[in-house]
Amino acid sequence: MKKVKIYITLKQGVLDPQGRAVQESLNTLGYSEVQQARVGKYMELLVDDNEEVEVKIEEMCSKLLANPVIEDYKYTIEEGVVQ
Repeated sequence: MKKVKIYITLKQGVLDPQGRAVQESLNTLGYSEVQQARVGKYMELLVDDNEEVEVKIEEMCSKLLANPVIEDYKYTIEEGVVQ
């Protein structure tokens, strides 16, 4: 088994109303040093160990997990994960 950690964020230039709300709330709580907040998604997948795992992860991200028009994604794969 391998553990895949996927990080999905909005592309630069795409408005992030949720991030803006977080930033404004933090400022209201007295954390005026926070100038910007961006909100994204994090996922972990346990997948079978095979030589096509990276190809499959790319397909999963581009077809379902991320919207490639407005989101970027990156991932890491941990080798030899025991369930």
